Amino acid sequence: MTTAPRRKAEGTRTVGDYTLLAPLGEGGMGVVHLARNERTGERVALKILRPQIVGDEEGRARLAREVSSLGRVRSRWIAEIVDADPWGPVPYVATRYVPGLSLHDEVLEEGPIAGPDLMWFARGLAEGIAACHEAGVLHRDVKPSNVIMEGRTPVLIDFGLARVADDPKITHTGWLLGTPGYLPPEILHGDDATPATDVHSWAATVAYAATGRPPFGKGPSMAIMDRARRGQFDLAGAPDELRPVLAAALSPDPGRRPTLEVLLAWLRDPSAPSPVAVPSYAGRGGPAREDPQPTLPYSVARGSDTEPETEPERTLVDSWDAAPAKPGFAMLTRRFLLWLAAGLAAGAGLAAYPWVTLVALLALVWVLRSASLASSHVARRREVRGAKWYDGPRLVLGAPWDLVRSVPSTVLLQLWAIGIAIAAVLVCYAVAAPLASTLYVGGVVLAAMLWLGPGGERVRGPLAGVVHPLARGLRRWAVAFCLVIAVGAALLWSLSINGVDWFPGTDEPKVASIFH
Repeated sequence: MTTAPRRKAEGTRTVGDYTLLAPLGEGGMGVVHLARNERTGERVALKILRPQIVGDEEGRARLAREVSSLGRVRSRWIAEIVDADPWGPVPYVATRYVPGLSLHDEVLEEGPIAGPDLMWFARGLAEGIAACHEAGVLHRDVKPSNVIMEGRTPVLIDFGLARVADDPKITHTGWLLGTPGYLPPEILHGDDATPATDVHSWAATVAYAATGRPPFGKGPSMAIMDRARRGQFDLAGAPDELRPVLAAALSPDPGRRPTLEVLLAWLRDPSAPSPVAVPSYAGRGGPAREDPQPTLPYSVARGSDTEPETEPERTLVDSWDAAPAKPGFAMLTRRFLLWLAAGLAAGAGLAAYPWVTLVALLALVWVLRSASLASSHVARRREVRGAKWYDGPRLVLGAPWDLVRSVPSTVLLQLWAIGIAIAAVLVCYAVAAPLASTLYVGGVVLAAMLWLGPGGERVRGPLAGVVHPLARGLRRWAVAFCLVIAVGAALLWSLSINGVDWFPGTDEPKVASIFH
């Protein structure tokens, strides 16, 4: 018999026969916990459903019927439902617990999936969707956060539960279940889901796994959904043999998408007929829309003007997603060590070659801030009207103006950083530190202040675009880290052999003599 949540003497919380061990995530459907069945010792993922999802007696009966049908789905590619109680004071659904990161987090940590692993992923994900379809269930919400990576094997979670919450009494109040960029156009138009719906979401999820980017880009939800409706996707970086298949599956017309059976036949045997040439959903997925304007639910259009500019995976039009993923401790440590090594190398450079290093650092900050301003301008335009072929040439042609308009804020940052560095130099003078040590400390402080100072986010952004990808993989991070350390060591070796080199000058500045 199910009881309300209670707390044991040691402070642990229980729901029915389950002891809640740790929260796994929270979304529109409810809160998910890692839990243990006290009778069997089995660990499960326990989703405690929100009251507005379950609703009244009619809603609970509907949940019971759906869970009963979902319980028939059995597959290695699916986190099956193992228990549920729609009628208890705290209704819940328990599924097989899959240890591992979501695809969304896995790609953030380790980068895109490539080679044979990508084809294995695409096939496994399609097998999981097919298992749902064979049981008469549509998944309805395939996306990176609903795919758990058990090693290299994808496991689908939350299958079919979108139907439980797809209740007019809920959706008419302003909810559209799903994540922009992974919702197919027919759902945005308010049509019923079909097998072609899951094919579209499969392709969008595989595209994210292959490229590390949402196929319909980032930005406001309305802009993302409009690109999906128009079929304006970006598959650059996906393997050549997979790209046309994904393009066909991402067609805005459900009738032109290949069937899941055809996709699976090709994924199991690449010599099978190409999925691109077999649009056999015709007549089952609904006709192609001829109207040039979107027909989105009022609840979506109503909030479009204030939609935050965040990644689609984190932009919720009632998403089930957990809180935004954060980098793991290992990746954060690698990032920190790489930043630290770069700062120490900058200090070594300023100690060995003061004038050359100072000019190089200031010039680098100017270029980085100008590039950041230019890319932000292009990104804002793309959010409104999508990617255009002339974005690249326009960025290059506008570079001189971007260099000019970044001068005032760049000079402010540089003066602020130089002032702090001079203060550090004076502290070294007060403790009678040698000239080389003083320059080294001043260089490290200068680099840190250029990174942290006012407007420094436009320096950190472009550099993070280099450092963060390097930190995702241990091998490439180790190569980059050793290279930066080697540069710093070479500069220190030069300093120990030749002393401070004031090139392009020939003599030491008079102010430096006070350190001797």
